[in-house]
Amino acid sequence: MQSNKLNTVPADLKDLKDFKVPKSRRHDESRIQQAAVKWFRYQYPGMLLYAIPNGGARSGTEASIMKGEGVLAGVADLFLSVPAAEYHGLYIEMKTKKGRQSLSQEAFQKEAERFGYKYAVCRSLDEFMETINNYLLN
Repeated sequence: MQSNKLNTVPADLKDLKDFKVPKSRRHDESRIQQAAVKWFRYQYPGMLLYAIPNGGARSGTEASIMKGEGVLAGVADLFLSVPAAEYHGLYIEMKTKKGRQSLSQEAFQKEAERFGYKYAVCRSLDEFMETINNYLLN
């Protein structure tokens, strides 16, 4: 991979590269994550990065079904299913600048790290890009 391409951002993401959190924070984490995934697909086509849709409001019935199917509180937002260095893969929790991990997210992070996975919290597209590039290239 050419080093000059490592931080290349597709034209339709240029405005998100310097993403500023507006006063209304309702979907800011989602917008950052969407930009991050779009950049990743552009930068590393063919590598397996996917979302783990644990969040969101659900009815009691739907929540019960999902729990029975294996949904686990605190699991990170994204998983990069590529081993690198001594790690089996990379879990990424997306947060806004002021966002904080819940207790279940902190507990999941400890368990993931205990089992040999890298875990990162990313608060911007730039942090995500740096995390991914460092993980895959160092």
